[in-house]
Amino acid sequence: MKKRLYSKIPLSQTIVALCEAKGIHHIVISPGSRNAPLTIGFTENPNMYCYSIVDERCAAFFALGIAQQIKKPVALVCTSGSALLNYYPAISEAFYSDIPLVVLSADRPIERIDIGDGQTIRQKNVFENHIMYSANLYSEIVPEIQVHDIKIKQKQHEAQKHNEREINIALNISIEKKGPVHINVPFYEPLYDTLEHPTSIPKNIPIEHIEHRISETLRSNMLYEWNKANRKIILIGVNSPNNIEQKWIDHFAEDPSVLVLTETTSNIYHPTHINCIDQLITPLNDEEFKVLQPDILLTFGGMVVSKRIKTFLRNYQPKVHWHIDEKKAYDTYFCLTEHIKMNPNSFFSNFLINALQVKNDYKSFWISIRDQRRMRHREYLETIEFTDLKVFETLFDYIPDHQMIQLSNSSTVRYAQLFSLNPTFSVYCNRGTSGIDGSTSTAIGAAVVSGIPTTLITGDLSFFYDSNGLWNDTIPANFRIILINNGGGGIFRILPGKSESDNFSTFFETKHNLDAEHLCDMFRIGYHQANEIEGFVKGIKNLYKDHDSPQLLEVFTPRKINDSVLIDYFKCFV
Repeated sequence: MKKRLYSKIPLSQTIVALCEAKGIHHIVISPGSRNAPLTIGFTENPNMYCYSIVDERCAAFFALGIAQQIKKPVALVCTSGSALLNYYPAISEAFYSDIPLVVLSADRPIERIDIGDGQTIRQKNVFENHIMYSANLYSEIVPEIQVHDIKIKQKQHEAQKHNEREINIALNISIEKKGPVHINVPFYEPLYDTLEHPTSIPKNIPIEHIEHRISETLRSNMLYEWNKANRKIILIGVNSPNNIEQKWIDHFAEDPSVLVLTETTSNIYHPTHINCIDQLITPLNDEEFKVLQPDILLTFGGMVVSKRIKTFLRNYQPKVHWHIDEKKAYDTYFCLTEHIKMNPNSFFSNFLINALQVKNDYKSFWISIRDQRRMRHREYLETIEFTDLKVFETLFDYIPDHQMIQLSNSSTVRYAQLFSLNPTFSVYCNRGTSGIDGSTSTAIGAAVVSGIPTTLITGDLSFFYDSNGLWNDTIPANFRIILINNGGGGIFRILPGKSESDNFSTFFETKHNLDAEHLCDMFRIGYHQANEIEGFVKGIKNLYKDHDSPQLLEVFTPRKINDSVLIDYFKCFV
């Protein structure tokens, strides 16, 4: 049996030991020299799952995908200098999506900063606007001979205690508050020396769990408001599958005065819910908006995709808006009145036991409108040619049951919002910052740890932007990519004021003639393509056959027709 080795540097031993003690077992490492003590420590630990990802931006999103699935922090390890800055897009996404990441950045000792050393930048607090905690550790000198000076020993002891405390605080915050933290770790050379036995046994400071409760006064006041309100809307944003107990979903479904609005990323399904919000509200006039306007708006979950629902609720505000979340509440609709710091299930079990149903036709009226919209939706789709909209209609009919669906941002997630998805799907999208960067890497990370067959549905700009995400030898053979290539940023073509000019196509739409075939060949991914409906149906069937490697289906759609088909889609409901 191979002997386990430890970095000779006590600080590295401390970090690895505390990560292990707190259940942090997934480590994503990007190559470098300054981070060698951490790389040695983690890769020599048999309880760690270590992944090597060269591109730090891809590495961070890959880690984000893992953490998204396991609901525990994932550690990122990088060398000093600009490597660290490449983590920032994923850090900001984690910050706004409540996903725990632990950034471990190796650094030069403080006296080496800003003197002209290579790979050296100001790493201290570099993520300060989008981080839950920044721990800046003290350097340690690892002498070749025994230190006998009492003052030096005392300073080393104080540094160790400071570092232990800071590491504990950072890791506990990431676990308890579900967000990213940054631990900056300065190392002196030599970096590669090892020991067979650890010299550091750090103290594991336990997490202080805070349990929030609703006061009886507030609960009574809210019940009074709820029981007298005739029109209540529950709007659910990004939500993990099976996060809300079915009995609460059924409870709201039975209340005639409650209209539940869900999105594709809500992962909640019920026949009485409005699951395609934009279909419902886009054609409404002022009088109809006033009929829909709620007395109470209750929200939970993460970010909401629909711009139209945001505009509606800002212009036709409810009397009260309650948001239920253990961590934070955004005043998205400019009318937030209560932030209930509880898990939604806990709140509902405490609140709904005394809630009354109000008998009226609020829900039934809007369900009838929804059903009319669905009929128009089907009728319109029968008339259109092969475009982005037709592709989305078709692909959701052919993706097998029980898939994890990872959606890229911009057009992709918005098209998906227009369809009723298979309730066996679990749907994810990086909606914290809604950027197109990192969708592929996130999907791969999620697929690696979930064990669930995964399909990434992505647009061309998002895919090519994150093509280094395919530079990864852990991609499962059952990973699938459906790449919708419309030759540019098609979403910009539906914006008001756009014009057919070289300036628009170059700097907004970013027109291109790229395809993914050679990328797939380089990264050993099976490649399929289609540019019409029959070929697409054949291609998607082939895509989901048994293969011994990941597969990609590239679908080419007409760049200049997609926008008019989508615009006319919303006109068909008028």
